[in-house]
Amino acid sequence: MLILGLDPSLSCTGWGLVRSEGTRLSHIANGQVPTDPRAPMAERLHHVHATIFAVIKAHSPDRAAVEEVFANKNPASTLKLAQARGAVLAACGSAGVPVSEHAARSVKKAVVGTGAAEKAQVQAMLKMLLPGAAIAGPDAADALAVAITEAHLGAGPAARARVS
Repeated sequence: MLILGLDPSLSCTGWGLVRSEGTRLSHIANGQVPTDPRAPMAERLHHVHATIFAVIKAHSPDRAAVEEVFANKNPASTLKLAQARGAVLAACGSAGVPVSEHAARSVKKAVVGTGAAEKAQVQAMLKMLLPGAAIAGPDAADALAVAITEAHLGAGPAARARVS
């Protein structure tokens, strides 16, 4: 099963692909999609959508997983995150790839063992779970963590109910 993990952000969306074969995981690819903060919103969202769509077409994942939106203190930041997330979900929908959602705490717990893990702990575990993987940056690392979470949690009937 090829799983695409996505960490949406308007400034830099992360993506990561893992292959799950039973309990074995292997790294396939990862990357980041930065956008120009000076560009109009529509262009930035199009760039995210088009790049993720191209990744999907190049790798043909069986399913995708995305981190759920969390409300932060700045409503404008939350809205921008939601718009980037919409571009990512639309890319998956355009390609016919089913998508699951995972809360940030669930991702940390699936990868590290505790929902209160720090980013450094998640990145250290990624090195252990995906030895030799050259990770493009922190957003790609977060996306790989989402893909791993989907591999661990997305196999059962409850996960299939979450898939849109």
